[in-house]
Amino acid sequence: MDTTTDPAGSTASPADTFAIGGELTVRRLGFGTGGLVGTGYWGPRHDDPEHAVALLRRAVARGVTLIDTADNYGPDVAEELVARALHPYPESLVIATKGGVVRTGPDVWHIAGRPEQLRAMCEASLRRLRTDTIDLYQLHRLDPDVPMADQLGTLQELQQEGKIRHIGLDSVDAAELRQAQEIAAVASVQNRYNLLDRASEDVLELCEQRGTAFLPWFPLGHGALTGGTGAALAEVAARHGATNGQIALAWLLHRSPVLLPTPGTGSPAHLDENLAAAGIALTEEDVTQLAGPA
Repeated sequence: MDTTTDPAGSTASPADTFAIGGELTVRRLGFGTGGLVGTGYWGPRHDDPEHAVALLRRAVARGVTLIDTADNYGPDVAEELVARALHPYPESLVIATKGGVVRTGPDVWHIAGRPEQLRAMCEASLRRLRTDTIDLYQLHRLDPDVPMADQLGTLQELQQEGKIRHIGLDSVDAAELRQAQEIAAVASVQNRYNLLDRASEDVLELCEQRGTAFLPWFPLGHGALTGGTGAALAEVAARHGATNGQIALAWLLHRSPVLLPTPGTGSPAHLDENLAAAGIALTEEDVTQLAGPA
């Protein structure tokens, strides 16, 4: 059987990997950097940034090959931590970031999709990440005041200039995804999706049809799936000697081969727990039980 070797030297079967854009092969269970910054993705999480640096390095040492971040996590903080911890980047490591939303306070978000804004944000991310090319650059939100063709056209220009390799979208519906795919090659979608929130099933189906990566945000329901969330989840977890959160992640990996969960955390123990979910093989009985309320 073909396998992929990670930086730690272990191997992953094809079922455990996905090729973003048909060429960037990653392990499907990645790491999100939202947990490295403060509450509401604002400010640093720890007084000592070395804690976050060590956690990022631990994730890669444990075989993570997909790091998902954003320019407004902090803002700027998460991208800077990624570069501090992991640059120069291993050849097998894929860095995904996002632009298109400006933050001026903990709960103050401004969608900014004008071409000059997108270009400036992408170039700022390149500087913070210390790279010439961003592997996957995701439009954090579509700007309703700017034609989609102008927003995606700017990303295509950056792609042609070699500043980004692949284009992704965040928080789109199926109609928007279809429209976007008529304009540009969309390598990924990032929508909220987990055991408790399956509203994007139609988007997931479209991603499956077109071989588009789907990075579910809040894969653990913003923490709701790590606690006592329903008897079904707890019973399946007990059968496997696993935690509720591990089963929630295993369900995503089982649900579709295009799903690439990137749970975030600020805890080394929680990181290890999350990554262990990749080794849980759910049975059909488990899946049937989890198909109802979590």
